Amino acid sequence: MKLHSDRIASSLFRRSLIGAAVLAMCAGQALAVAPFVVKDIRVEGIQRTEAGTVFSYLPVRVGETFDDAKSITAIKALYATGFFKDVRLEEENGVLVVLVEERPAISSVDFTGTKEFEKDILVKALGEIGVAEAKIFDKASVDRAEQELKRQYLSHGLYGVKITTTVTPIERNRVTVMFNVDEGDTARIRQISIVGNKSFSDKELRQVLKLDTRGWLTWYSKADQYSKTKLTGDIESIKSFYLNRGYLEVNIESTQVAITPDKKDIFLTINITEGEKYTVSGVKLEGETFGREEELKSLVLVKPGATYSGEVLTLSNKRVSERLGDFGYAFANVNAVPEIDREKRTVAFTFQIDPGKRVYVRRVNISGNTTTRDEVIRREFRQFESSWYDNSKVKLSRDRVDRLGYFKDVTVETPEAQGTIDQVDVNLAVVEKPTGNFMVGGAFSQSEKFTFTASISQANFAGSGNTVGIDFNTSRYNRTIAFSHLNPYYTQDGVSRSFQVYLRTNSSPMLNIGSYSVKQLGANISYGVPFSEADTVFFGIGVEKTQIKTDETSPTVYRNFVSSFGGPANGIGTGETDALPLTAAWSRDSRDSAVTPTYGRYQRANIEIDLVGDSRYYRAVYEQQYFRPLSRLVTLALKGEVNYGHGIGGSKFPVFKNFYAGGIGSVRGYLSSSLGIVDPARNDAVGGAARLVGNAELQMPFPGGGADRSLRWFGFVDAGQVYQEGAKLRASELRFSSGLGVSWISPVGPLKLSYALPLNKKPGDRVERFQFQMGTGF
Repeated sequence: MKLHSDRIASSLFRRSLIGAAVLAMCAGQALAVAPFVVKDIRVEGIQRTEAGTVFSYLPVRVGETFDDAKSITAIKALYATGFFKDVRLEEENGVLVVLVEERPAISSVDFTGTKEFEKDILVKALGEIGVAEAKIFDKASVDRAEQELKRQYLSHGLYGVKITTTVTPIERNRVTVMFNVDEGDTARIRQISIVGNKSFSDKELRQVLKLDTRGWLTWYSKADQYSKTKLTGDIESIKSFYLNRGYLEVNIESTQVAITPDKKDIFLTINITEGEKYTVSGVKLEGETFGREEELKSLVLVKPGATYSGEVLTLSNKRVSERLGDFGYAFANVNAVPEIDREKRTVAFTFQIDPGKRVYVRRVNISGNTTTRDEVIRREFRQFESSWYDNSKVKLSRDRVDRLGYFKDVTVETPEAQGTIDQVDVNLAVVEKPTGNFMVGGAFSQSEKFTFTASISQANFAGSGNTVGIDFNTSRYNRTIAFSHLNPYYTQDGVSRSFQVYLRTNSSPMLNIGSYSVKQLGANISYGVPFSEADTVFFGIGVEKTQIKTDETSPTVYRNFVSSFGGPANGIGTGETDALPLTAAWSRDSRDSAVTPTYGRYQRANIEIDLVGDSRYYRAVYEQQYFRPLSRLVTLALKGEVNYGHGIGGSKFPVFKNFYAGGIGSVRGYLSSSLGIVDPARNDAVGGAARLVGNAELQMPFPGGGADRSLRWFGFVDAGQVYQEGAKLRASELRFSSGLGVSWISPVGPLKLSYALPLNKKPGDRVERFQFQMGTGF
């Protein structure tokens, strides 16, 4: 093709260069364009693309000469953007005219028939491929998206999936993309074969797998639904199983996944080479130990003579590395190099220690706190800016923030500060949770029956860290009106102050006692003084007026109290006492979380004493909770409590201060507050001046809940009893129970359900196997 400018007058001449001309030149055909000086540039055909975008890809500007080479460059560049499906260049009286036809834009991406995946997850995944709202439509990208969807379904065992894609043009040069999915039936695992195992049976190895053949619970757990991700995890689990039992050279040679022609059944085969079992012959340290070789060596849990364990080796590396981190070596590298003697089947380890550079903390950055003020979080930090990095202080800071109870999740990272070689940043990220509650309504519980409640409370008032509460509730047995306030940082040194004003009326407390009522009007104030990172001592004083009303059905102990404090001699009437109790308490909290702890210890001791009131007494409480992770998902929780009260100077211990046992919170399986001595006239439990309670729980995530700690199930064993004033606390009188339960940190409060079997029920004991409670945790 050749264009001649002398055929017509230049004012009427129009040159047209189309994209196909470029291809023609590439094929060897001659294309000559008479060069011309560009007087102006005009773009036609654009709807969404800015003209400036087109100009930026042109190799010529106004006043420059446009020639054959530049036309080729321009067309290639505009096609390469992917914005256009047709490009033409024309010349009109010295004006370069760029005519384009845009590719359509994607108006929406939608799915039908998807059950296995959430739509939001699919939309996000396809967006990374380039198929998303407002993106340029590209058939190749849509084809890739379709194949990616199929791959995801296949990885979940849905081998019968069929996907068809519909692209519908709409106004303004746009299209809608619809993926129509027919998931088909899920292929189930029919058989899992393990080949090559000699030291351990198939049954032992199958227990470490998440994948399983069909069972009575697999409809819920989906363990029989094949997943490539699960299989990869199971392979690692088998390797860890062997490594932790001495098989240093174990290897998973191969895995085969076979599917039946109807795509309904899957057969898995895992081929193992076990190798030999190794014993540790020696351990030594090399590298920079800063004169602390013995201290660091004591942190190594790998011991000569012991069977090799990969888990113990990894933990040893971690312990040494973390200890070096306490001295500022945030990036210490500890590598255990094995020396294998295959003839003797032993292995010696050399722990090579490279502490790296000692680093400072440049900044402590806090994110995610949309309500809580920065200062509320920062005052819990023990790792300070511009000081040496200390791994223990970073961990302690994270735990202290988590123990505030204001956040769903607390995570900390310590990346190297950009542009430095000896500084790190401490980045703490939190996820806020609702800490306030306004409620007007009713509830039903086993012990309290119908309860009307109205309350306004805020555990993190206006993000200040202070707790403010106004409570009003009424039930069949308990009525309360109370106002409380807690400032955990009344002083900058961390001294707390709390006060409360209350009016309480209890009728036949805890459900099981004859008719009577106790009315208490009082107020108290308390200060908490921290003496260490985990220890706080409390001092307080209160004033309290107690009135007891009885009738002929009231328990004898309550009628005796009335007759001793202003009532008739027969004890049927009203008695009143005034008290000025002093309190002293101590608590130690090293738990990793106040809501769902997995490790640590909580202790508290409290004594309340009244030396000047009408009824002089002391009342002591000691409680300890202990949490230890037995594995990544299983936690052992132990709780013990000892309570003791006694009168002073010949006074009897006030009956309205009695302790009770039975039900959730003490001994499950027995009716709430039913244990102990019974009133001879009414045959009802009246509590006691002393109490022993012990609980043990094995807590695990609920099946299908993954690592979510807010929903757990647990097995438990309980023990407890109450004793009368002055009686010996005999272990032979304890009541025991065991059972299963579920705990859930629900949006409306903690909920516990339990089913328990009494283990040593005695005549007269009241049994209640199924129990539930909302409002308090373990």
